[in-house]
Amino acid sequence: MKNRGKALLVTAFLTLGISVLAGELKVGASPVPHAEILNLVKEDLKNEGVDLKIIDFTDYVTPNMALADKEIEANYFQHTPYLEKFASERGLKLVSAGKIHVEPLGVFSKKYKSLDEIPEKSLVAIPSDPSNGGRALILLHNKGLIKLNDPENLYVTEFDIVENPKKLKFKPIEAPQLPRVLPDVAAAVINGNYAIEAGFSPVKDALAIEGKESPYANIIAIRAGEENNEDIVKLVNVLKSEKVKEYILNNYNGGVVPAF
Repeated sequence: MKNRGKALLVTAFLTLGISVLAGELKVGASPVPHAEILNLVKEDLKNEGVDLKIIDFTDYVTPNMALADKEIEANYFQHTPYLEKFASERGLKLVSAGKIHVEPLGVFSKKYKSLDEIPEKSLVAIPSDPSNGGRALILLHNKGLIKLNDPENLYVTEFDIVENPKKLKFKPIEAPQLPRVLPDVAAAVINGNYAIEAGFSPVKDALAIEGKESPYANIIAIRAGEENNEDIVKLVNVLKSEKVKEYILNNYNGGVVPAF
């Protein structure tokens, strides 16, 4: 009985020890598709000794501030141009640990079925943050609605429009709110994740959509200097697996595209 008791005690101790040794990794993410993809790999990380905690964020500011303030270890919601602009403006040392997927930006409308139908002097909503606002204008340039003086500049603004045949007016709106303003505008340029979350299929419902060549791959963002953190490396590796690639291709109908 004594030996059996000791064995049970040792087993309990080892079990406890394993749970204590498992590293907790807090990652901030937008609910769709980022948190969904992270949930897919949660068990894979647990098998590698990483206890993944997913923290949902619904805006584009808080997750970077939480990362800089060490409230989380990484975030997954943004592309590199946005991260670089945000970090530069606020003096934050944040970097990319790896590219995971692209969410093609699309032009959506509840009033018109094609870009040609959009009338003159119409109001078009675009994301209010500099990188996605520029990205929206570049998409409209590439689709022939406007002409920019330098479409290679990822941070173009309305002041960079040199031709606007339809005299369109642009209204910057916070990205998460764009689907909600659709009834009040002729069209809105919406990020893929927010379009999906609002029930749209970017491939089927968008009047125009970015191509797969888009440079705006969504990344795992971390604090500079932590690129070799063992848990971060494990996270990026499992996110770049065939399992994740197949999941993305099978579940988002082209609204999310693997970037690896």
